[in-house]
Amino acid sequence: MKTIHFLPIFLTFVFFGCSSVRVNTDYDKNANFTGYKSYAFYKSGIDKVEISDLDKKRIMRAIDETMTAKGFSKSENPDLLINIFTKARQQVDVNTFNSGWGYGWGWGWNPWMYGGNTSVNTYTEGTLFIDLIDAKKKELIWQGEGEGVLTKDTEKKEKRIQEFVAKILAQYPPKEK
Repeated sequence: MKTIHFLPIFLTFVFFGCSSVRVNTDYDKNANFTGYKSYAFYKSGIDKVEISDLDKKRIMRAIDETMTAKGFSKSENPDLLINIFTKARQQVDVNTFNSGWGYGWGWGWNPWMYGGNTSVNTYTEGTLFIDLIDAKKKELIWQGEGEGVLTKDTEKKEKRIQEFVAKILAQYPPKEK
């Protein structure tokens, strides 16, 4: 019976341990993405982002690594400006598991039997937006959005940010249909 009580807690850890980044993108269908070869960060936009300076540095470092791996170079006179912004929200999951035989077949609710275990799990879900702006026209040409569970552990945070950035920028440039 004891293993049944730990099942909801175990499943919660399995679910959140394996949670991945969900990505959405949008872009200007008239933009010529083959013409963009260099980038710089849009400092005035990034300065407004309300996260720690350490997290800003982690995000910008991950973007640098990903853009360099894609063949882009950082420049004082760039083709693209990169801006970021973030959102975070607290999520609460409540899971109740009733044990004991109930009415009908299988597990269910039964007021005469021992039963029930409730687990509450709170976590922070965050969204990272990466905007690519045409530096000459000052127009947004591509936006990537990644959403997933955040961590406060410094070691895991670095990896999680790299995962967010890599999955978002994997969608850039958009594939021609």
